Amino acid sequence: MRISFTIFLIVLIASCNTKQSSTPYLKPGAGLVDVEGGKVWYGIMGEGSQAPYVCLHGGPGGTSRRYFDMEPLTDDRPIIMIDQLGSGQSTHHTDTSLLKVENFVEQVNAVVKHLKLKEYYLTGHSWGTALALECYEAHPEGIKGIVFNSPYFSTPKWIAGTNQLVSEMPDSIQQAIAIANRDSVYDSEAYKKANAYFSSQHLLRTKSSKHPYDTVQAPGSGFIYNYMWGPSEFRATGTLRNYDNIDALKKLNVPVLFTTGQYDEARPEDVKQYVKMVKDAEYVEIPNAGHASMSDNLPVYLKAHREFANKVDTEE
Repeated sequence: MRISFTIFLIVLIASCNTKQSSTPYLKPGAGLVDVEGGKVWYGIMGEGSQAPYVCLHGGPGGTSRRYFDMEPLTDDRPIIMIDQLGSGQSTHHTDTSLLKVENFVEQVNAVVKHLKLKEYYLTGHSWGTALALECYEAHPEGIKGIVFNSPYFSTPKWIAGTNQLVSEMPDSIQQAIAIANRDSVYDSEAYKKANAYFSSQHLLRTKSSKHPYDTVQAPGSGFIYNYMWGPSEFRATGTLRNYDNIDALKKLNVPVLFTTGQYDEARPEDVKQYVKMVKDAEYVEIPNAGHASMSDNLPVYLKAHREFANKVDTEE
């Protein structure tokens, strides 16, 4: 009887500890969370108490709508999408005082607190990877792992990479881009053609598709993109023009997965250098994909995310 009672206590304590550390049961739906400057929209796909993915979109000024494509992963865990303030289904604005990195971090934290998440994974794309890294620095509690897709951590590094890709293009493309940058004129036909060519090689290499769940008109914000970044992928004139947070990668103490497209403007050779800076990191290169790797090769993208989170869960 004593042995049985002891076993009962051990099981009871273990179950209590598990309950305290687990995330509340999430159900599909959407909501708005009050933050400085307005309301931030979030959407939940799938349900369950398994640690969800919290998805951070690119831009700045983009939307989370591409993350509808992660719906197949809801077999394993909920997927939480967030539209950053100023775009998508969140409050739109043109208040530049709100367009600070720390404000975007607190928006994510506000959603995490609202949903009472105790454990979760972050996955970000492009600008969303910089935000994910900033979120970890400010609020590491509860973050089980991070996926950096087509990562951006440094504007100088990013511009050096895109300049290298441009230098490998036909002379007419290089000239059109150089003239646009010199004159700050980005509406000429020559530049539009050059930009379209670059995009077809390094951004979206396939035809864009729309997910059946994507039914609400929720545009991004060109204002935010221009204010924080600049007029083009090849020139940063906004508030992020000197942004560089690469060294923060050395501080990561959770499992990390890096992904990038084979032809991504976040060049594989650069991303592999980031991988070396993290003590517990994996790397997946997505074949035949550009920067829009989720669109260009969704099966590989989903497989990488599924295996990463399931592996971390299993190893606990």
